[in-house]
Amino acid sequence: MDPTDLKRTIDELGRGARIAATAMAAASTTAKNQALLALAGALRRSGPGLAEANERDLSAARAAGLTEPMVDRLRLTPSVVETVAQGCEQIAAMPDPIGEITGVRRRPSGISVGQMRVPLGVFGMIYESRPNVTIEASSLAIKSGNACILRGGSEALHSNLALWRLVQQALQHAGLPPTAVQLVETTDRAAVGHLIAMPQHVDVIIPRGGKGLIERIAAEARVPVIKHLDGNCHVYVDAEIDLEQALRVTDNAKTQKYSPCNAAESLLVHERQAAAFLPRIGAIFAAKGVEMRCDAAARATLAGVAGARLSDATDADWGTEYLAPVISVKVVASLDEAIAHINHYGSHHTDAILTTNHPNAMRFLREVDSASVMVNASTRFADGFEYGLGAEIGISTDKFHARGPVGLEGLTSMKWVVLGQGEVRG
Repeated sequence: MDPTDLKRTIDELGRGARIAATAMAAASTTAKNQALLALAGALRRSGPGLAEANERDLSAARAAGLTEPMVDRLRLTPSVVETVAQGCEQIAAMPDPIGEITGVRRRPSGISVGQMRVPLGVFGMIYESRPNVTIEASSLAIKSGNACILRGGSEALHSNLALWRLVQQALQHAGLPPTAVQLVETTDRAAVGHLIAMPQHVDVIIPRGGKGLIERIAAEARVPVIKHLDGNCHVYVDAEIDLEQALRVTDNAKTQKYSPCNAAESLLVHERQAAAFLPRIGAIFAAKGVEMRCDAAARATLAGVAGARLSDATDADWGTEYLAPVISVKVVASLDEAIAHINHYGSHHTDAILTTNHPNAMRFLREVDSASVMVNASTRFADGFEYGLGAEIGISTDKFHARGPVGLEGLTSMKWVVLGQGEVRG
């Protein structure tokens, strides 16, 4: 596409989204829920068509030599489709946050002051691989009264187009503007540059993908960005534990699925539990082909594990998001050392402590500076659907404007409202 035509195309999408955002902000809860339920039904009925579109993307990905974890992120399995359909229904069942007025208090002047929750307006979503994001972003935009412009990766184009068409049908079914959810249909990378540089049409950009993509968006965007760069998630095994529980949770956090950003990448073990815990988790990892990059103490303890893939950790390993069957392993002398290590090397995404010591658990919750902090639970739960948000637009490791899984409330802001009866300021 000619550069001038591309810029004009993206500008037209922005204009359409801005107009649609006004209608969506005023849309009734009933209409928004009708669209979501229609979308859930359409997803379930469209299995064969979605599978055919997805297979085109999968075949192209294999032919292009994409790694298996990357191919896995593209899969639109019946289970994935059912999960996003349930997400639509869950969001429809949730209270509508738009228009809610809270914190109203009467002032000595006679006025009443409170805050009303309102949509952000228009958000741009730039994402790679996972086509389910098309539905998650669309459903959250609908219920939160926003408009959105979606730009998926070229590797998932056919899947995203098929899903987006279902969204269009659902919006029309409910009498809502189909331009409330638009998809950038070109694979030209220059489209991203235009989308992130039009504050007159777009209020916030949400990138979801690899570190390179997110760094580029954060550096070049002329509108606010909600982001996380990577997910170096930790599991810390404390001095006092339920050993069987700790083994089960650690295994799940690392091996349930390697490619998500909430999979564990670093394992810290208190020296009092190293001898009991490490050989057993090492055997589990060895059986699953997980490489362990260890400090000296961890490597010595794991040396006798049959089939273990061991190597010496470098300083870079402590800060690496592998997204693969690799984990860094370190023995620590105290809870203080574990917290300091996580806050220094972690990505402030998700970190978990496994412990039976309540005071230690509470210290970990207070002092680990991450968007999600867990006690005796797998890091894999750091997900909008699992948190009861219906779906998530992404996970933010920023502290403004949203943090952690971003659901409905993360796509809104508060404005002040004043209720009076003719009061004037003296």
